[in-house]
Amino acid sequence: MVALARALMLDPQLLLLDEPSASLSPLMVGVVFKKILEINQAGVALVMVEQNAREALRISDRGYVLAMGENRLEGSGPALLADEQVQKLYLGG
Repeated sequence: MVALARALMLDPQLLLLDEPSASLSPLMVGVVFKKILEINQAGVALVMVEQNAREALRISDRGYVLAMGENRLEGSGPALLADEQVQKLYLGG
């Protein structure tokens, strides 16, 4: 949260986030993703790399699924989240 606040102090147009939910409690993960949405709604563009694929895709305008270092699938976050192939291969079901 402190790193996110420090980055926002510079009033960026683009914010790069690398695993913003890493090592956080489930409660804090929800708080961080809520803040990420608020930041984006305030007009800041975001590029995020995140292992919590379900939550990241849920809030993303655009998503990319990487496998073996290559882009395998792309589309809107909700569309990727609903995609059967993404569900089966990357989201466990």
